[in-house]
Amino acid sequence: MTAGPAGASRRGVSKLTVRDVRELCNGVRQLVLTHPAGATLPSFVPGSNISIEWAPGRWNSYSLTGPALEPDHYAISVRLDNSGHGGSRWVHELGTGDVVTVNAPVSAFAPVLTARHHILVAGGIGITPILSHVRAALEWDRSFELLYTFRPGSGAHVEELLELCADRISIVHSARALQAALESALSDRPLGSHLYSCGPLPMIEAVQQLARQAGWHGQRVHSETFGVGPLDAGQPFAAKLGRSGMLVPVPSGVSLLEALLSKGIEVPNLCRQGVCGECKLPVRGGSIDHRDLYLTDDDKASGDCIMPCVSRAAGDLVELDL
Repeated sequence: MTAGPAGASRRGVSKLTVRDVRELCNGVRQLVLTHPAGATLPSFVPGSNISIEWAPGRWNSYSLTGPALEPDHYAISVRLDNSGHGGSRWVHELGTGDVVTVNAPVSAFAPVLTARHHILVAGGIGITPILSHVRAALEWDRSFELLYTFRPGSGAHVEELLELCADRISIVHSARALQAALESALSDRPLGSHLYSCGPLPMIEAVQQLARQAGWHGQRVHSETFGVGPLDAGQPFAAKLGRSGMLVPVPSGVSLLEALLSKGIEVPNLCRQGVCGECKLPVRGGSIDHRDLYLTDDDKASGDCIMPCVSRAAGDLVELDL
């Protein structure tokens, strides 16, 4: 899902053992994790993810794809990202019997239980949280359909989904085909339907735009993305800590979060992609170049908080309430 180091204590940390490793498709590896004593693991809400420590203080979050109720294992599917920080490469080097440190499941992408119908849209490895939605819909006999788009040969879990979904899955391999299928779905589904999408940011933005054009209320449209994507290095600036007066320089190409951590200032964080909200900091003064996907438009307009993992000062100085 997303990657990043943590600068504060973790909640619900446990040690799990890699029971099984399998290559799902080109570049995607599935890991099955179990309790070393064979104990049942905590249940989780569909759309949940766990965080795995892949280096001291460095954590990646991955969506859970297996059964959610009193599971005997946690399953994750990880796409190798050669341009990433190294977490996915570490996962792809794990073998059966290895022990990993795991954080308790959390979710911000759960299905709406009162929805009359669920339209699920997945792009590439974005199928991972969507798969848990499919499992829950089948278990609780909820109405749903799945639109899955991926490059030929890169469809993780596709055989499993074809078996699970039968005629409720549509597979497409282009943005144009996805648009056509989604336009049809959005035009005649029952009132009270909800739309969920997970995948690359451009796909999610396209899905949201199509929903708006079709007259869907924003409260019925849900998404989970992998992050903001590549960002420009930005101009250097300084962060003033309002409580001590300390100035922390933030060079071009270095995030505010990294600069604070390098000075020994603990900031809780997880995704480092502007998605999870873990590192949100209060701001006393200064203009902000908001680059995150977490804060609302009202939050950004107020100018009293910043996501330091991706956002920067819009000028030479930002004052934090630290």
